[in-house]
Amino acid sequence: MSSVALQDAVVAALLADAAVAGFVGTRVHDNPPPGTAYPHISLGPAQGIPLSLDCIEMWDEYLQIDVWTREDGSTRGCKEICAAVKRALHGVALVLDDPAALASLVVEQVRVMGDPDEKIAHGAIPLAAEIDDQA
Repeated sequence: MSSVALQDAVVAALLADAAVAGFVGTRVHDNPPPGTAYPHISLGPAQGIPLSLDCIEMWDEYLQIDVWTREDGSTRGCKEICAAVKRALHGVALVLDDPAALASLVVEQVRVMGDPDEKIAHGAIPLAAEIDDQA
């Protein structure tokens, strides 16, 4: 399934990127365990939309990357991590597990906002990918 292949490749790319790792270490999670230290990255909502193109099975895949920092209300660190995530993923030719192949990967935007816990900042980075899924 192309969404799983995309998720695995995105997590691997974030863990392998020196700038991202400099901020979060190995704290990149699908579902962070309770008590995960800040800052960390988690995977947010995902969506796949099939495209039928002349005998080619394509998918538009969307995946949100969430960045979480705890800096007594400051958003500065969150913005820095979001910028590192963007540099690590935007336009990068990630290799997906067979039979899926990535045609494009785009960071659509970067948003940084507060959280109900006023000491936490939340960054949301939606990704759009076009995937050739010959499964």
